[in-house]
Amino acid sequence: HLKIAMYETLIANALKNAYARITVSRGKGSIGLDPDLCPEPTIVIFAQDFTEYPKEFYKNGLHLIIPETRRNYKKAINPQIKSLNFLNNILAKIEAKREKAHEAVMLNVNGYLTEGTISNIFFYKDTKLCTPSRDCGILDGITRGMIIDLSRREGIQVREGRFTKKDIYSAGEVFITNTTMEIMPVSKVDAQHFAVGDIAKLLRALYQQEVKAYLAEVKAKGPSLWAENE
Repeated sequence: HLKIAMYETLIANALKNAYARITVSRGKGSIGLDPDLCPEPTIVIFAQDFTEYPKEFYKNGLHLIIPETRRNYKKAINPQIKSLNFLNNILAKIEAKREKAHEAVMLNVNGYLTEGTISNIFFYKDTKLCTPSRDCGILDGITRGMIIDLSRREGIQVREGRFTKKDIYSAGEVFITNTTMEIMPVSKVDAQHFAVGDIAKLLRALYQQEVKAYLAEVKAKGPSLWAENE
């Protein structure tokens, strides 16, 4: 039913290349903290025209900072839960904006790298593609998982682990990922500069091939989705 509702939303708004988001709330009910006060959830589908990131971002790379704001402690508000409580991310984003940076990559309470406000981070060092592990307190993004799989398929060694900001400062290449930006090169972290490297370019090309193949498959099956639910 969600697939049909998504199609209906896109059609109703005459959207072909769109950004869409499904949000599930606890629904209508009495005031109070207990979720059981709301017997049925509310589902909202939001869609708008998708605006691609500027081409110069991919050519020149982004500026990142490591902010003072730390990532949520996972035993308090677990970052692996994708919720509407974005206060932690917003505070870090405000710091990035203050420094005229594009994104902020937060440390956890133990001083290890976690993720950006809307992205996962990767860096290439000592012939390995490194990225913070899930136990550091990250949202394990879909694009992150695809990049790890594509890298291993290409024979690139991947290391998921605990890293400090010194590790990323000494890297040869840095990039961030999410669904809309895909693979975005990073040219600066705090005061440390990086070249836009070949690993990010290769993985972005491979990722786009995967996405195109998937979209072709979905497009071919699109009309059948309606028939399956009639």
